[in-house]
Amino acid sequence: MITQQTIERVFEAARVEEVIGEFVQLKKSGSSFKGLSPFTDERTPSFMVSPVKQIWKDFSTGKGGNSISFLMEHEHFTYPEAIRWLAKKYNIEIEETEQSDEQKEQMNERESMYLVSKFAKDYFHDVLMNTQKGRAIGLSYFKERGFREDTIEKFDLGYCKDEWDNFTKAALTKGYDLKYLKSTGLTIVKEGGEKVRTFDRFKGRVMFPIHSMSGRILGFGGRILTNDKKAAKYLNSPESDIYHKSKILYGLYQAKKEIAKQDNCFLVEGYTDVISFHQSGIENVVASSGTALTPDQIRLINRLTNNITVLFDGDAAGIRASLRGIDLILEQGMNVKVVTFPEGEDPDSFAKSNSDAELKRYLEETAQDFIGFKVSLLIKDAQNDPVKKAGLIRDIVTSISKIPDGIQREVYVQECARIMDISERVLFSELAQLMNKSDRSVDRNRSQESVKPKLQPVREDKKKPKVDSLLLLEKEIIRILLLYGNEEVGFINWVNAHDKYGRPILEKEEYINTVCNELYLNLQEDEIEFSNEIFRVVYYEIIHQLNQDEKISIDKLIANENTTIAEVVTNILMDEERYQLSDWSRKDIEVTGVEKILPKLVTDAILNLRRVLVERKLTDIVKKGQELSTETEETIEESEKIKTYNELKEEVVNYIELKKLLYEKLSRVI
Repeated sequence: MITQQTIERVFEAARVEEVIGEFVQLKKSGSSFKGLSPFTDERTPSFMVSPVKQIWKDFSTGKGGNSISFLMEHEHFTYPEAIRWLAKKYNIEIEETEQSDEQKEQMNERESMYLVSKFAKDYFHDVLMNTQKGRAIGLSYFKERGFREDTIEKFDLGYCKDEWDNFTKAALTKGYDLKYLKSTGLTIVKEGGEKVRTFDRFKGRVMFPIHSMSGRILGFGGRILTNDKKAAKYLNSPESDIYHKSKILYGLYQAKKEIAKQDNCFLVEGYTDVISFHQSGIENVVASSGTALTPDQIRLINRLTNNITVLFDGDAAGIRASLRGIDLILEQGMNVKVVTFPEGEDPDSFAKSNSDAELKRYLEETAQDFIGFKVSLLIKDAQNDPVKKAGLIRDIVTSISKIPDGIQREVYVQECARIMDISERVLFSELAQLMNKSDRSVDRNRSQESVKPKLQPVREDKKKPKVDSLLLLEKEIIRILLLYGNEEVGFINWVNAHDKYGRPILEKEEYINTVCNELYLNLQEDEIEFSNEIFRVVYYEIIHQLNQDEKISIDKLIANENTTIAEVVTNILMDEERYQLSDWSRKDIEVTGVEKILPKLVTDAILNLRRVLVERKLTDIVKKGQELSTETEETIEESEKIKTYNELKEEVVNYIELKKLLYEKLSRVI
């Protein structure tokens, strides 16, 4: 197990904006950062990061926390894994104690699959670099492709020996379970009779490990080195709990920083295309790994940049088959450009046959928007055929209709009209028809249940959910403690006194106190317990800090091992950042600073909590009286009943007087 000292050093070193910045494109917004949610498909930023508080909040899903919780949510890390990832990032040496057998057994299946995959990556790389067969066959192949050893190290390339079960035997010898070798697809298991036979899926292939955005090994791609026509040239890991081909982009782990820095992502097809570009100094490149581009893959890129440049081989048939990917990119509200290579060239071969400067210049000079690309691709066939030309125009307008932004659509319509020499009016008419048709299609796919509530008036007999006033007030007290607990402010207390005629009056008494002490003393005086279990746990943790250090440490609360405490604290703290998403200052809307009204905020929170508790007590007394009236003569004597009625009546009078006093202090009408 990782020692507490190591965990504390990790928390001290980790910067939440740096950690999240590796996965999400963040933009400055006041003292915080904002970006698109990495957990949902959205176009308006609702994801906030606070460097001051070292926390984040995703307002679209309600998730929030610190650096650790982000890695656990986004990368599905366990707590120790997140600590290890941060320790590696900030060059912190991990100190740990020995794990027990019981703790090892408690590792979940996904974690076991990740561990097996990491072992496989290390094993294949070691075979490539440090064995005779690996260097003679695998390393020779990579060097023939022009890959330097530093590049091979960067992408963790490897080699699986051309032996039936060389890797499987090595993994089993190291103690890895055959169950996970099978579930990751690294080993093929065949059961026949009493004997179980195992085979290495990737035997005789050079290996391309596929990383997640954080660097975890999800699966592998393997290329065969022989001319066996019966075997697939490239073989990928099968779908599993950790590997989903349609949701992965090869090279994203190595490219993410440069994509965010350049604010652009080059999209290619194969592993070697990515690796060759990196060697040429162009690192903001990823590959779809030979699959048709999917919305999930596009959204991965969208977390880092809004701009994609698609690189097509000089193969016309292949280009036509890939055109749908452009429409998918446009649907996600992203900007797309296209680069095509000369006939017979692909990104890999072109990068090798040209200097780094020539490659960069080619990409800059030949990049064109999707309209120019489609026209250049299809105009030869349609030039002398009016019907084909009309089809080409309709195809371009169809792509334009996918763009969610209205202004961009209009600009592209104007561009299409100019290039194709056709009136804008006709194009806008066609665009309107396509979009109306799309809207009708969406409406037809909606269920009747989802449509009816919009069409039918709300019935009067449908009651709105009842608001739990006590819960809201308890949350407000926790919020005040977290945000302003250590602040010293002036408070006012009203004490009983008499005027010069001897009449009872309330006299104002001013004093200085910290917000946390003021709330604590008042709650102690009334012996108030939080009704909500989660808020009660957070409150006790705060009081424990006050008793130990005489102040509240937000950092300790956020880093608390109890993830419930950390989550509640983060959610409350980040609610304060919500208004920054709307950028009120830019709209000349002044937001009043809460510090100006802090004493009243604290006092009102206490008084309102007392008020709600008094009102609930009155309700309970009335209920007791009603239950008493239904009691039979046999169960209670008349004299006893009268006595109990009088006691309840006296309680009601006392609580009503207290309620009046509370309302008076709150300037409310009762």
